[in-house]
Amino acid sequence: MTRPLIGITAGPSSAEPERYALRDDYVRAVEQAGGVPVVLAPGPAENVPEVLARLDGLVLSGGSDVDPGQYGARPHPTVEDVAPERDAFELALVREALRRDLPVLAICRGQQVLNVATGGTLVQDIPSELPGAVDHDPDGERWAHAHEVRILPGTRLREILGRDRVAVNSFHHQAVARLGEGLVASAASPDQVIEGVEAPDRRFVVGVQWHPEAFWDHGREFDRLFGALVQASRVAAPEGTEVASKR
Repeated sequence: MTRPLIGITAGPSSAEPERYALRDDYVRAVEQAGGVPVVLAPGPAENVPEVLARLDGLVLSGGSDVDPGQYGARPHPTVEDVAPERDAFELALVREALRRDLPVLAICRGQQVLNVATGGTLVQDIPSELPGAVDHDPDGERWAHAHEVRILPGTRLREILGRDRVAVNSFHHQAVARLGEGLVASAASPDQVIEGVEAPDRRFVVGVQWHPEAFWDHGREFDRLFGALVQASRVAAPEGTEVASKR
């Protein structure tokens, strides 16, 4: 069986802005699940239809903060490393992927991009905006558990993971606030920060706020997420399929 091509977004390196960067965990997790990873550097939004025409699935990776202007907000003082080119490219990728009903796995920043692309908003800084919240950006190894997440019943995420609670790693200070159109929450941390979203009316659109790729060689407890993406990407959408965009 032909292995599906899975695009993985990359962004500018914070250390060297003239270079693009992507942790190899994403690549290894996709390979291990049976997909062929294709790294996507930001480019002109008009190239997006041609890019996605060559792919079977998409991973939106983690990274810098999304520009608050993209969801009509003034920037909080903690917002940093905004990359306008990456924002524009990835927002266009999401909207076109939704229109084509292309399978999408959105991770950390990727979940936030998915939410903004569908008209949602973000909590710009959890520590200052949600007093008493758990520490969502602790020091530690990439695969270290930071807190527990409750997986909501009746969701695709619960079906994939087969559990109602999981311990996750965490490296973010922003989060989903108002949900985008067509999205539902699928997971939450003890402080009620949204940790998972999905689009029930799409073939496979799942977002998680943690980093499942970091476990590809450390327990492999989230292999099922990448396996589900690759499996969904093996099955082509019916010829001529287009789903109306939510924005």
